[in-house]
Amino acid sequence: MSRVLVTGAGGQLGSELRALEKDYPSMQFYFFERSALPLDNRPSLEAVFEEIRPQICINAAAYTAVDKAESEPDQAFAINATAVGWMSELCAQYHSLLVHISTDYVFDGTGQVPYTESDQVNPLGVYGRSKLMGELFAAAAHNQVVIIRTSWVYSYFGKNFVKTMLRLLNEKESLNVVNDQVGRPTYAADLAGAILHICEAYQALPPDSVDERASSSVVVDERFNTIYHYADEGVISWYDLTVAIKEVIKAPCTVRPITTAEYPTPAKRPSYSVLDTTKIETAFGVSIPKWDDSLKRCLIKLIP
Repeated sequence: MSRVLVTGAGGQLGSELRALEKDYPSMQFYFFERSALPLDNRPSLEAVFEEIRPQICINAAAYTAVDKAESEPDQAFAINATAVGWMSELCAQYHSLLVHISTDYVFDGTGQVPYTESDQVNPLGVYGRSKLMGELFAAAAHNQVVIIRTSWVYSYFGKNFVKTMLRLLNEKESLNVVNDQVGRPTYAADLAGAILHICEAYQALPPDSVDERASSSVVVDERFNTIYHYADEGVISWYDLTVAIKEVIKAPCTVRPITTAEYPTPAKRPSYSVLDTTKIETAFGVSIPKWDDSLKRCLIKLIP
């Protein structure tokens, strides 16, 4: 049985991973919320690694307040970059696989075709820069690091766009929603399933292969030392997503499209956040659901 350490257990992705725990009896999970494991405290991280000695570490924790990060850069970089570097160093020390979650915000959104993992990065704000630095720190410290960039995450758990729109559609007579930012929504439950599928593939490696990679700079299986993109299938705008929610719940609220310029925010958002997921599908045979099917599955759980 593999020991799997999960940080950020109280967040959207961490909660979805916990919900899937029973489906993976070959893994012994250790879930840590922020209060139990402050990532910006290295001694705390060291103590947890020493106690658990995980074979796999899933870092689902992050500073995700995109606008607030503009006024709290030190805190954003402490969680999204420095702590990730520490975690990667500890994974190297304990011969663990690190699965680290990153973001589409590492791109500037000026592209016109889906972003691949090798495309030029150019984050627009503090949040994106801190997440990019986390990627760099993770890769520099260890040779068993899977980085997964994702986009527009929502869930039954936590705070997110889908839950906010669900509430507002039931409360308001009309809503204005940005229509010139497009991307691929991601149901966190789908992402959690993909992550655990990758963990199973790692478990299936011959023990000698894992030991060899952990004790040298040689990477025997390149699938476990690279960057992937994951998002549900389909390209839409925030307006499209809101209209889809409205149609499912049959809300009488009027939804009007507006431009980004009409809804200014402290942090600039990428206008084109479409991630190409071919690499993860090919490497692990991951099946990616259509965004509207996943949305309906989530809404069924959210609607009383």
